[in-house]
Amino acid sequence: MSATNQLRADHDQVRRLEKLVAKCADELYKGTKIPFSDLSKITIIISEFVDTIHHSREEDSYFPCVASYDSLKEEIRKFMIEHEFGRNIARQISHHLKRWKDGENAQEPVSRYLRTYGIFLNDHLNKENKFFDEAEANILSKEEEIEMYEQYRSVFAIVKKVDEMIAEIDYLENQPWAKN
Repeated sequence: MSATNQLRADHDQVRRLEKLVAKCADELYKGTKIPFSDLSKITIIISEFVDTIHHSREEDSYFPCVASYDSLKEEIRKFMIEHEFGRNIARQISHHLKRWKDGENAQEPVSRYLRTYGIFLNDHLNKENKFFDEAEANILSKEEEIEMYEQYRSVFAIVKKVDEMIAEIDYLENQPWAKN
């Protein structure tokens, strides 16, 4: 496997999350009761998988390697801005979820920010996948791809955490609200 293919595999899992987030937002708008534990799992997956693992792979390794060829720098800058935008949305989801858990009427902002995050993910993943195609085809060498992939896989704790996050996505996909 290559670094680009690892990031694409991450995207496959994030796409599953995107569908769950959109479904969750829709169900909340309909008035469906969704357990706070499920909503909390979504925020944890966003924080621990999307941001801490996936985005750090891109920001700390992949993007700098591509940029070192003086290529696609403008696209990388835009992705970095989008990552921060996604973090801001995720913070709002967590903030309003906490308010809701504390007894305030915050279901609507939780729904709204979940919907916004789902839209963000869809758009962002589509653009990054095109970027990966370009980087893989025209910029990165096979050796660089393998070296970055080995770097990703060398941290056992991260590999284990990814497996845990995928299991959480599996769990959420099988909840009644997600199957409606």
